[in-house]
Amino acid sequence: MIKRVVFNQKGGVGKTTIVCNLAAIAASRGLRTLVIDLDTQGNSTQYLLGASAIKSDRTVADFFEATLSFTLQMPPLMSFATNTPFENLDVVASSQRLEELIVKLEAKQKIYKLRDALKKLKGYDAVFIDTPPALNFYSRSALIASEKLLIPFDCDEFSRQALYSLLDNVQEIRADHNDGLEIEGIVVNQYQSRSNLPQRLVAELTAEGKPVLAQAISSSVRVKESHERHQPLIHLDKAHRVTKEYLALYDSLGG
Repeated sequence: MIKRVVFNQKGGVGKTTIVCNLAAIAASRGLRTLVIDLDTQGNSTQYLLGASAIKSDRTVADFFEATLSFTLQMPPLMSFATNTPFENLDVVASSQRLEELIVKLEAKQKIYKLRDALKKLKGYDAVFIDTPPALNFYSRSALIASEKLLIPFDCDEFSRQALYSLLDNVQEIRADHNDGLEIEGIVVNQYQSRSNLPQRLVAELTAEGKPVLAQAISSSVRVKESHERHQPLIHLDKAHRVTKEYLALYDSLGG
């Protein structure tokens, strides 16, 4: 089972879109796939479930709350998962209650509970974790629990400066908590190939030795339409160029 986290401390860089589209491709290839939505905004949850009912006792907040209150045996993580309309694809839905739990979780040092739960997880071939746009308890938990890290990058100078800080923070987490975490690569997102600035920034990062992945994801209104319709691109429009870019990205990662 491959456990991937998609993380950037900067908001609006496409974490949710990358998580859900790569997860949907994995599921379409026959892999039993789980998305864990750790962002209180719940964008991955909404993207995959749409108007589907989310059971109030089966969210990621309920999982973390159980780590605070269980007395005998912790319920398995899969018991908090909800089926999506897409075959082989489940989601542990987000909840706004994550905000109120964070102080208690930090006080009781529950930072390793997600890692422990994923080690015991059965029945899944791939896990993708969406994270909040901040280095907080939940994103740290995800980085500690994962094997591979994808970093979205949206090609502006503010993003580049944030990227340097992020890489330093990740190295610290690797040193202190998870020496097995691999930075799988930087995903250039919302790429505009005809603009000079994106081309220059990508070239400079590559020259600096940063792990920029060769397959970029273009900017397209079709992505926004997939959000609105709650359908990852592989289901909405398999022939679209951005769908093909996601398929190429997925294949470049080795599944």
